[in-house]
Amino acid sequence: MSYFKTAILLAGMTALFMGVGYLMGGASGAMIALVVAAGMNMFAYWNSDRAVLSMHGAQPVDISNAPDLYRMVGELAHNAGLPMPKIYIMDNPQPNAFATGRNPENAAVAVTTGLMQQLSREELAGVVAHELAHIKHHDTLLMTITATIAGAISMIAQFGMFFGGNRNNNGPGMIGQIALMILAPLAAMLVQMAISRTREYAADEMGARICGQPMWLASALAKIDNAAHQIPNEDAERAPATAHMFIINPLSGRAMDNLFTTHPATQNRIAALQQLAGQMGVQSRAPARPAPSPTGPWNGGQSRRGPWG
Repeated sequence: MSYFKTAILLAGMTALFMGVGYLMGGASGAMIALVVAAGMNMFAYWNSDRAVLSMHGAQPVDISNAPDLYRMVGELAHNAGLPMPKIYIMDNPQPNAFATGRNPENAAVAVTTGLMQQLSREELAGVVAHELAHIKHHDTLLMTITATIAGAISMIAQFGMFFGGNRNNNGPGMIGQIALMILAPLAAMLVQMAISRTREYAADEMGARICGQPMWLASALAKIDNAAHQIPNEDAERAPATAHMFIINPLSGRAMDNLFTTHPATQNRIAALQQLAGQMGVQSRAPARPAPSPTGPWNGGQSRRGPWG
């Protein structure tokens, strides 16, 4: 996403803040909301990546405690023409991943333990390449700021409900407060939906080119999507505003989470990758899952399958 689109997003989120502030406290409430929004935008730019990583319990790793994963990310980052991002692991059984950071020089890739356990080496490379594509496209700034501010809008709307909002005659009343609590987070969600779909397709294509094998990512998407419907991601359930950051919607394990999906249909993404594989003249067959190593391929094992090994 371009910096212009980032600015448009921030303006929209700021307008939401001011609208909530007006309904809660009239003109003075709108001005207070404007000041809060300015502070939130500044915080989100500099600190939203750390906030999102903390929400999901992500822990940093390096070559000493995740050598294979570290080498893979390094090789793929080199292929993408990117500096080495920081690497984080989330202790979560649902296979999933996201990237964050305000620019490529301050970026991070976070993967779950479920992703490393359930995917083959090639499939994991496809996922990492997808996340690096987000970094290269500067999507990560937009994603992290959106997650931070959307969560804050929800919190402020609920705050107004509990404390009654504007008490003068210009206030919205109890019905208005209930509507505010519902509609403000919904508006923030619609902004997330508007930017997410084309972003995922673009990252799929570039990620496939970074790793050189579109079907590695296609196979990974199929496995992650299937698992997400069976394995709840409790951290994501507690922070639903971050759902659009993941490669597959982490909330899709629960029926209501599909009401407003932030991701394109996985089948459509796989079909696009199959078409890309044909254009690139590479195999259209997904890689077979190798037999697991006794030590696990991401815990210092000696397995070396792929150009990064």
